[in-house]
This record gives sequence, structure tokens and C-alpha cells, in this order.
Amino acid sequence: MKPISLHGHERAITKIRYNRDGDLLFSSAKDHSPNVWFSLNGERLGSFEGHGGAVWDIDCKWDSTNVVTAAADNSCRLWDCETGKELLKWETKTAVRSCNFSYSGKQVFYTTDQAMKYHYEMNVVDLNSGNVVFNFVNPGDKSSEKPTCSLWGPLDETLITGHDDGRVMKWDLRNPSEAANWEEPHKQTVNDMQYNIDQTMIITASKDCSAKLLDAESLEVKKVYKTGRPVNSAAISPIKEHVVLGGGQEAMSVTTTDARHGQFQARFFHLIFEEEFAGVKGHFGPINSMAFHPDGKSFSTGGEDGFIRIQSFDQDYYEFSFDC
Repeated sequence: MKPISLHGHERAITKIRYNRDGDLLFSSAKDHSPNVWFSLNGERLGSFEGHGGAVWDIDCKWDSTNVVTAAADNSCRLWDCETGKELLKWETKTAVRSCNFSYSGKQVFYTTDQAMKYHYEMNVVDLNSGNVVFNFVNPGDKSSEKPTCSLWGPLDETLITGHDDGRVMKWDLRNPSEAANWEEPHKQTVNDMQYNIDQTMIITASKDCSAKLLDAESLEVKKVYKTGRPVNSAAISPIKEHVVLGGGQEAMSVTTTDARHGQFQARFFHLIFEEEFAGVKGHFGPINSMAFHPDGKSFSTGGEDGFIRIQSFDQDYYEFSFDC
């Protein structure tokens, strides 16, 4: 491993994402300024200034022209990637927790938190007009807790959300009044969801100390990866049958726990056999977000310690074969 350590944030990292080509790495944190970096050498290109609270999520359009961010200042914002200029702003009644560009790049999906007298909302915005074209407001019962992470389904026809109560739900945009399908793979909060390279499978990370591999169509659980600590993020290698999990002891307990017992390393499991075979250390607190480079030759982690680490695999990794 050949790590590059980036420190451009003053507070804990909340999300990291690569663009489609993999030359840019986007990061958001509990400070107010999302950043963009060159993934090759870790040089910071710039920041998107304007938010007034923690930024919970960030995503890049497929052609790297625009960036969308979700923040605790009750806003979701669209930015010009090249200049860092704010293009659009959608104001909400509560904090915006997640945001995603559609596959076509013509729409943005964002979800809000449930707080005080306000229920959570899920909105899809058309970028040509800037108007909301899909809106779902939770009726207030406990049929499902607030969404904590989200994905677009194939062909921009469905939405997939992970929830605070451990559910994963699929929504059909042609009939948005109720969930088209849902499963409850976890007993506690779903912290993160990511596709595999061909979007046929989804890896979920949960506070219940496990990650699970789901069929993207049926949401049926196929594989389970168990750890002894909460899992905050999980990613699937685009070139090998490997998954990497990140998390560790909860942030509120970090000051009383050393790195060994907190299990703050990135942990590698075989996709099929569910066996843990490697770990990569480096962070001084829980890992909050992770992502594989699109070419599979490196991966990045963002931690509670405010650092982003880019880990490049050496030749031994490519020659490695899992022996069951």
C-alpha cells in the first residue's frame, strides 16, 4: 500500500466520492466547505463556499460539470464544478441528509431529516426548470424512519433509500404514493449504500455491525459480512471479488479507546466467501466514508479524524488469489 494523506477539512469527513473518470475526488465534512482534489497526487483544486452548516453528502454529475451537496443548513445546492459558483439552491424545513444525480444527470434526488414537528421528505428536482417533480412526505407514522442514504435505480425510473430503522425501500417514480418494494436487512440504521460496477448488486453498511450484499432488483440479501463494530461505509471492488468495510467504535467513545480496540482500519472481505482476509490501518478514529477508484487500483477512506487517505494497491494485490 502507498497511502496519500489529505487534510483539507477542519472536522470529521462525512462523504467521499470519485467522479466517473476517477481523476477527481470530492469530499464533504462537518465543516462548511466541500472540497475537490486530484486523486492522483492529492492536490486540492478548490472548495465550494456557501453552506452554513455541516455538509452531509456530495455527488458529481457523470460529465463532471456540476456538483450537488446536502447540508445541515436546511439546503441542497447545485454548483459549477470548474468555477465553484453556486447555480441553484433548494431550501428545506430540516437538514438535507443525502443527494444524488440521476444517471442521465438531468435530475437530482435529495432527502431531508425528520425533526421537531416536520416529517422527512424525499424530492426529485428537474435541473432544466429547477422545479420539484416528485415529492413524498412521510405521513408521520412509524411505517418507516427517516432515510439516511439514497441511490437512483436503473434508467432513472426508481429510487432506493436506506432508513434509520434498518429498512431498504424502493420507490417507483411512476407510482410514488407508496414504496414499490422494501426489505429489512438490518436491525439498526443503514449508514451507506453503494452499487457494484454494473449496478446489479448493492452493498449496505449498518450500525448493527454488519454489511450486506443485496440484489438491486429484489433487495434480497445474498451475502452477510460481520464485524465487531458499527459499519459506516462499504464499497465493492470494480475488478475483484472483494468488498471493503469501514467504521469502528462510535465517535463519542473514541477518546477512551485506542486504535487497536476501536478497529478503525479498512477491512477487506471476499465477496462470495464472506471471509475477512486483510486490513489497512491509518486513521485515528472511525472511518465514515470509503470509495474504490473506478479502475480498482486504489481506494480512499474519510475518517472522523478529518483526514482522507488514498491507498494505492501494490503488485501483490493484483496477483493475489483467495484460497478457500
